[in-house]
Amino acid sequence: MKVLITGGAGFIGQHTCHALVKAGHDVRILDVLDPQIHGPDAQFPESLRTVAECIRGDVRDTSLCMSSLAGADAVLHLVARTGVGQSMYDIADYAETNVSGTAALLEAIVKSRASIKRLVLSSSRAVYGEGLYSCSIHGLLHPSLRDRGPLDTGDFQVRCPHCAQIITAVPTPETCPTDPLSLYALTKLQQEHLCLWQAKTFGTPVTVLRYFNVYGSGQSLRNPYTGVVSIFFSLLRGNRALSLYEDGLPIRDFVHVSDVVQANVKALAAEDLPTDTYNIGSGHVSTIADVARSLGLAIGVEPQMEYRGEYRVGDIFACYADISKAEATLGYQMTMSLQDGMKEFAAWAEHQESMDLYERTVRELSEHGLFGRARSHRGP
Repeated sequence: MKVLITGGAGFIGQHTCHALVKAGHDVRILDVLDPQIHGPDAQFPESLRTVAECIRGDVRDTSLCMSSLAGADAVLHLVARTGVGQSMYDIADYAETNVSGTAALLEAIVKSRASIKRLVLSSSRAVYGEGLYSCSIHGLLHPSLRDRGPLDTGDFQVRCPHCAQIITAVPTPETCPTDPLSLYALTKLQQEHLCLWQAKTFGTPVTVLRYFNVYGSGQSLRNPYTGVVSIFFSLLRGNRALSLYEDGLPIRDFVHVSDVVQANVKALAAEDLPTDTYNIGSGHVSTIADVARSLGLAIGVEPQMEYRGEYRVGDIFACYADISKAEATLGYQMTMSLQDGMKEFAAWAEHQESMDLYERTVRELSEHGLFGRARSHRGP
């Protein structure tokens, strides 16, 4: 195949590009090389230029998308502004890039009459909001945004809306209702709707992959909004304490980039696959504290963890993936444990330049009323 990867110079895009080339496919990359991710003087790295056709440009340019689609058999659409916190105040930028950019790409597919056999969209677990929970009395529940009142008292747990008891997170399947709680999540859900509309209207086969918390070598160490692993690494390298939001209790599903690449390649190469949506995660529970300990172990540092009762407004408490559908239909398998994945990330990151921008993120969130600290807090 000839595959167009939008956002192909990014973290997931570069790994996927190399996997596709290794499998015998031709790759073309369209990427704007956003300075926040790639730095102020970014160029396509030689490792990409030698294996793929690289086009620098904005996915919102429909004409550029049309020319980039020439001869393409499949498209992996990765372009998106990422980061939940930043999306809550850079609203227009996120909407323009994520929603208008996707619309421009779809318009280009229609107007260029490109014979696209598969469009794979990288979506996000953020579209669910909170994941699925179970109450011993009321069964399965999908709670919405937590009130700030309990958070301000240091009560971070999710409670049953009917009986107020603490409820337990369970694997979240694709059938779970969506409830985007951030602007980022809302734009990812709109991307899904646009692509599914394209499939229904024009017959373009679409596969939506809802990535959970992706990490691994190659992720940006200069963008503080790309994930907690990069933030923790910068702090640990600087011998600084880790202030764990919500006492490190929140539950996530950390999936290594190699497994996400596996899902991308399988989805792009699948024949006669009906348009559908799949969770791509590990299927395992990790608390934020687990991640800190695993990363510390990987780099040989004992994390100094502080519990200040801090939280981000609009953040969820728990969501982890039910991956049984991807396993059964795509042949997807989780292969990288959190411990081994952190070793892989740390071995790469030790030789990279990182930037400790944690305090900047706290300041920006605070300026917009998105950062809180419990008034009375005793720690975990």
